[in-house]
Amino acid sequence: MTDLTAVKADARKAAFARRKEAHCEARSALGVAHLISVLSEHKGKPISGYMPIRTEINPLPAMAAMAAWSTIGVPYIQGEDQPLKFANWRPDSDMVNGPFGAQIPASLEFITPEVVVVPLVAFDSKGGRLGYGGGFYDRTLEGLRAERPTLAIGYAYTAQQADNLPLESTDQPLDAIVTDEGVIWF
Repeated sequence: MTDLTAVKADARKAAFARRKEAHCEARSALGVAHLISVLSEHKGKPISGYMPIRTEINPLPAMAAMAAWSTIGVPYIQGEDQPLKFANWRPDSDMVNGPFGAQIPASLEFITPEVVVVPLVAFDSKGGRLGYGGGFYDRTLEGLRAERPTLAIGYAYTAQQADNLPLESTDQPLDAIVTDEGVIWF
């Protein structure tokens, strides 16, 4: 294990603890209002959200609200070291278990999002993001941004903010973070 790997593991452990303590329906509901306000500026554009796992803040109400105006996708993991694909999702989609415990639509039709709502473990005041360690969103955002402008919006509890995140040159920055307390643009 390299020094950076150990530092990242420690940062994730601390961030998971903060997220677990912050996780509750009331805080999640506050975040939804902020997320809808940001996403409403992008009506008509393809948007990806995510199916929450564990103690992740829940974007589903915002995704359902935006489905009236935009095509919505959810991540589909193709395999290790591969970028994500995004499967078309509707509030009434039949869902099945996918890799890592996240739900995916039973019928897979893929979209290419212009706005990506990104789950995370921790974020910093400069748009840095610490994920689960698989690099899926970093590879995906890098590829999408190479094709066209792509907005990356982190979605988290305010308690997930951290200083001095152990970031690497391959880590893709966020354009904004939406929390239970508001929106920060970078």
